[in-house]
Amino acid sequence: MFKQYKEAIESSNIVSKTDINGIITFVNDEFCKISGYSREELIGQNHNIVRHPDVPSSNFKRLWDTILQKRILKSTVMNMAKDGSTFYVNTTIIPILDENGDIEEFIAIRYDVTKEVLLKKALEKKERELEALNRTLEKRVALQTQKLYELNKHLEERVRQEVRKNEEKQKMLFWQSRFASLGQMMANIAHQWRQPLTELTLALFNLKRASQKRDDEQVEAIYSEAKFMIQNMSQTIEDFINFFRPDKPKEPFTVSKSIEESLQILQKTLEKEHIHIEKSIDTTLRSVGVSNELSQVIINLLQNAKDAFESKSGKKVVRIEVVREDDFAKIVIADNAGGIEESILERIFEPYFTTKHTAKGTGLGLFMSKMIIERGLSGSIEVKNLEDGACFVIKIPLVKECVDVV
Repeated sequence: MFKQYKEAIESSNIVSKTDINGIITFVNDEFCKISGYSREELIGQNHNIVRHPDVPSSNFKRLWDTILQKRILKSTVMNMAKDGSTFYVNTTIIPILDENGDIEEFIAIRYDVTKEVLLKKALEKKERELEALNRTLEKRVALQTQKLYELNKHLEERVRQEVRKNEEKQKMLFWQSRFASLGQMMANIAHQWRQPLTELTLALFNLKRASQKRDDEQVEAIYSEAKFMIQNMSQTIEDFINFFRPDKPKEPFTVSKSIEESLQILQKTLEKEHIHIEKSIDTTLRSVGVSNELSQVIINLLQNAKDAFESKSGKKVVRIEVVREDDFAKIVIADNAGGIEESILERIFEPYFTTKHTAKGTGLGLFMSKMIIERGLSGSIEVKNLEDGACFVIKIPLVKECVDVV
């Protein structure tokens, strides 16, 4: 029976014995396999034959102080094989006493933990890299935030130039609307970041779990995913700055591109509210103006639809259609949120008229949308109720090159 126990231990563990001076008197096959030495090369040698040069001598002093006091030592030890490679073993050293209670020899039982230790070191390295990326991200965000503030100053100046051309009431409307738009932009940035931050937290949690499972490939995949999300969050700031740049001139633009920019900005908001967008868009139609102004109108209409859906149940759908109608691009935005009360349908483009709580709206959004379409894009905007919701119809002139196409 004792022989069977001995064989079981030796076949599943790395075993060695030394005398009281540390001279090897026995090694099993597993010890030879991991160290790269033959049994003949090991027997009679001091056990420090596998000592790694990077391990401080103080570690071995503590080891000998412990076992010479007839105490069992348990530790993870870094060793060096015959070929110079490094391996790690969880080690238990047991002093064997004779009948007088004196130390007769030492038995060391070990098992290989090289893969686990290397995985842990790799994980720690990646965590340090992630921390460095986060610090860099903070600096980039601070820099881009400063740029955003500078951009806001230019925006204020443009607002002042515009309102001087209108009556005092128009001046106030432009002022309030532009700042409301900037506030909405900041809210959209928050929406764009909220989901990646949640995903980044989950990725770090999965990274920890993968390291515990010792899955090198999954650790690398999750690390790359987290790094991509951080870089994408930084790019989001750049995208919003470019979108809201105040010095864009009037020029031909593709209607479908302006709509896609609006949907991209509101993507996270629409996903969060489970609003499904159905599109049927002629991508060839082009108009003249400041393309991001049309985008602002589309954003406002989609935001209004989102607010209308708050009191509704069931599937939420917004249908966007862009077609050519004579010399115009016709943009239809319809939802199934129940529509607008007929008694107020004719008033919704009036300034300061709103059915929302004051915390949610100023009543300037649709008024400013109408001004942008009519004055900025020389078009028209109308609203009507369909069977299950509201429908806005925008018409803007096509550029001459598009009108001439048969």
